[in-house]
Amino acid sequence: MKNKIIAGNWKMNKTRIEAEQLINALIPLVKDTKNTVVICVPFTDLCKAVKLTKGTNIHVGAQNCHWKESGAFTGEIAPSMLTELGVEYVVIGHSERRTYFGETDATVLARTKAALAAGLKPIVCIGETLEERNSGNMEKVLQRQVREGFKDVTEEELANIVVAYEPVWAIGTGVTATDEQANDAIAFVRSVFADMYGKEAAEKLYIQYGGSMNDKNAEGLLNMSEIDGGLIGGASLVAEKFAAVVNAHK
Repeated sequence: MKNKIIAGNWKMNKTRIEAEQLINALIPLVKDTKNTVVICVPFTDLCKAVKLTKGTNIHVGAQNCHWKESGAFTGEIAPSMLTELGVEYVVIGHSERRTYFGETDATVLARTKAALAAGLKPIVCIGETLEERNSGNMEKVLQRQVREGFKDVTEEELANIVVAYEPVWAIGTGVTATDEQANDAIAFVRSVFADMYGKEAAEKLYIQYGGSMNDKNAEGLLNMSEIDGGLIGGASLVAEKFAAVVNAHK
């Protein structure tokens, strides 16, 4: 059985001082887990996070990167700028990036390829809106996001990617898909990857659930057969709550 990959997405939260307090509180709480622990922090916290987690079992990720190594892209960060700091993971295509900042399947693919080329491990997000689910288009949307967002990704590259299924209607709303809904959606996503890359590659692929997983519901979700971890939002901002998610699956 796979271990789980539990990644905390801090979003636009925590100053450097607050980040230091949170990380120092988290380190002893997760030191014995067999799961992979990742904290995806704001750009301004990356240096501090890398320094504080050195020698621990906590890995550091960023929340975005550009598809170019340099150039006239004001406000963007190149993948090599992240690896130079010691960053290992990067979130790409989060629903908030798609909704508020015009991210598309094409830009997700471009960022993913650039991140891989730089040696980063992308956490690539996909997911449907409530309207898309209620209209019966969930599978159509997920299939499009996978086929378009991964069409130039090789099987070898896929082995270094984590996919996060995050139903948009369950992010920050307090509404969570049932364990079975989440498991079924991830099973469908895995079937699309199996069609593209073969069954073995799809089974090895880590697919997280990213829709308001927290310390109260993590155990049930993480014990489902298809769910390989979680991309955690609000609960990752409190050390005890995030640790409870990390430790929910032994």
